[in-house]
Amino acid sequence: MSNTPTPTGFSHEKVETNNFLMIVLILLVVAVGGLVEIVPLFFQKSTTEAVQGVKPYTALQLAGRDIYLREGCYNCHSQMIRPFRAETLRYGHYSVAGEFVYDHPFQWGSKRTGPDLHRVGGRYSDEWHRVHLNNPRDVVPESNMPAYPWLERNKLDPSELPTKMRALRRVGVPYSDAEIAEAPAAVKGKTEMDALIAYLQGMGLSLK
Repeated sequence: MSNTPTPTGFSHEKVETNNFLMIVLILLVVAVGGLVEIVPLFFQKSTTEAVQGVKPYTALQLAGRDIYLREGCYNCHSQMIRPFRAETLRYGHYSVAGEFVYDHPFQWGSKRTGPDLHRVGGRYSDEWHRVHLNNPRDVVPESNMPAYPWLERNKLDPSELPTKMRALRRVGVPYSDAEIAEAPAAVKGKTEMDALIAYLQGMGLSLK
């Protein structure tokens, strides 16, 4: 017969054998840990203020960003260059939070079926992007990227932009009334291809 005393009060055994108590304590630890990590970021200027040179997207770039999200480009391309020599040699200056203060949502990630695109702005001509999006194999024979020929045929809807820009202004993007009013004229007659290229060409230009 064992003489080991039965545990009383708060013990590991009590926690590990009580599913409800275990769930409550796990949620509590995750909540506290999350707050400790996240709350200080709201008070760090490096994460809440734009770096010098970063500007809100133009109307055409904003439309292109929506197409980038709609077509799921983020499933294969990240926009986060890590501060490692191998990454900076290939892509350029590592990404910093202040470059993404006007992105809702930002496109940081680690999924790279294709290369990181954060510093792709200005690296290729508009015509190169046009050919590449229409049929990637025409410029990169080994590419497994799908083609997007319909972007050249689809026209943008100018009426959508003012509403999107006003919504973004509510979360801190400093669009003026004049910029919002001029947005429809800025994209009138443009295709989805034009918009996506404008977005790509504006990526990562604030840091060299």
